[in-house]
Amino acid sequence: MTRLRIIGASFVLLVAVPILAQISQEPVDLDGIYRIKDEGLNRSQVMETLSYLTDVYGPRLTGSPQIKAAAEWTKKKLMEWELANVNLESWGPFGRGWSNEKFNARAVSPDTSFPLIAYPKAWTPGTDGAVEADVATAIINNDEDFEKFRGQLRGKFVMITAMRDVPAEFQAPGRRFTDEDLTNLSNQPVQPPRGGGPGQRGAAPGAGRGNNPQNFNQRRLTFFLDEGVIATIEAGQGSGGTVFVQGGGGRNANDPPVPAQVVMAVEHYGRIWRMLDKKIPVRIEMNIQNKFYDDDLNSFNIIGEIPGTDKADELVMLGAHFDSWHSGTGATDNAAGSAVMLEAIRILKATHLKMRRTVRLALWTGEEEGILGSRAYVTQHFADRADMKLKPDHAKVSGYFNVDNGTGAIRGVYLQGNEAVVPIFQAWMQPFRNLGMTTLAIRNTGGTDHLSFDAVGLPGFQFIQDPVEYGSRTHHSNMDVYERIQAPDMMKNAIVVASFVYLTASRNEKLPRKPLPAPQK
Repeated sequence: MTRLRIIGASFVLLVAVPILAQISQEPVDLDGIYRIKDEGLNRSQVMETLSYLTDVYGPRLTGSPQIKAAAEWTKKKLMEWELANVNLESWGPFGRGWSNEKFNARAVSPDTSFPLIAYPKAWTPGTDGAVEADVATAIINNDEDFEKFRGQLRGKFVMITAMRDVPAEFQAPGRRFTDEDLTNLSNQPVQPPRGGGPGQRGAAPGAGRGNNPQNFNQRRLTFFLDEGVIATIEAGQGSGGTVFVQGGGGRNANDPPVPAQVVMAVEHYGRIWRMLDKKIPVRIEMNIQNKFYDDDLNSFNIIGEIPGTDKADELVMLGAHFDSWHSGTGATDNAAGSAVMLEAIRILKATHLKMRRTVRLALWTGEEEGILGSRAYVTQHFADRADMKLKPDHAKVSGYFNVDNGTGAIRGVYLQGNEAVVPIFQAWMQPFRNLGMTTLAIRNTGGTDHLSFDAVGLPGFQFIQDPVEYGSRTHHSNMDVYERIQAPDMMKNAIVVASFVYLTASRNEKLPRKPLPAPQK
């Protein structure tokens, strides 16, 4: 798109928004929004909240002691703010808890030792104290490769991924959406037809990883375990010391056992790889102390409410997932969203704005393992998407708003195909155009908790946010820490969320809905 077209598209958007707002005649309480902005910009607590969740309590893997401690602190704050019905609502079973208690790694030969940037995978075992051993490589891509390494790996650390090229980072990892980006987001996406008709390309059945069955990775892990490796080591995705780490073992006690597994910064992995390639032996010392927790296989969601007035039996919800992975402190994913939602509910309480509907905050766990906490909550309270038998409270929900795309400023809303809310949200965005909120995307966005609501026909929305460094640097990485958070964005986001929740809770009618989906057997 040329610059001229970008300007033209922006002009149309600027003109069209007030017209749509006028046509819809959607009331916007500017006095209430003024009070929300004043509280959120001049007396913000969002960064203090974020610091407690990240710096004090650290990573919040579902089922870990850290997430339970962070939840107790959050519950106490909600009670201090005088929310009603504050509780940790149980759901499950989730499975075993897990935490990394200690980790040290360094190369001790050939000549001098040097530290290694590495992290264990979640739900994997550790070592029996500090262990020093030789390093070997074993790249196994298909069943025939097993025999190449049988009987050669016992008592060794084993590098199991081939070294890759590490290009220079000529572009900064952080960015904001441009006008062209936002214009493209606002356009209706059209997917080409899929299938095996003429001219259609598709993977053959069983293609991928050398046409191996889907359980190949588990069989490879079992092979390494049976061969007696001390730990497997993988080259991390990312570079510049950024390491992306998730899980590597099962949460249930009867899941197949796996060896200790470690992900290493690619630059350190490469140094060891190249020495081994030169036939220079390398020894590593690691101390991996991981702990499993079997005392409570359930998890919880954090719940708190501000009761409504004349429509108190109806409900507006806001939420974010509270859990994280473990190599960083879960700052952008998703203490940022949790802190924004906590700040939004604090603002609504502090401004004493009267809301007709009850506003309910929910901070979910188990999102990283498959949107488990919000799905369990929706199933319990509103409907099971498997049979779509609606529960009484399903009719009482006006809408759900979610934040889960990092620290970036809110630029609009993903509508999940709900055309009917367009004129409403267009009117509501007007007071926030000076904060950069301009875009409604009719398209869907996935991977987070609003999907649990949308799946049973409830209006569920995720806000559009500037990507900043989310996908490139912080998402599920060791760099997901407080320093990567943009404080001005967090403050803006809290007032946007608080305002949308306030307006939803105060309007005469509930937000319009799409047709009910079919059961998802």
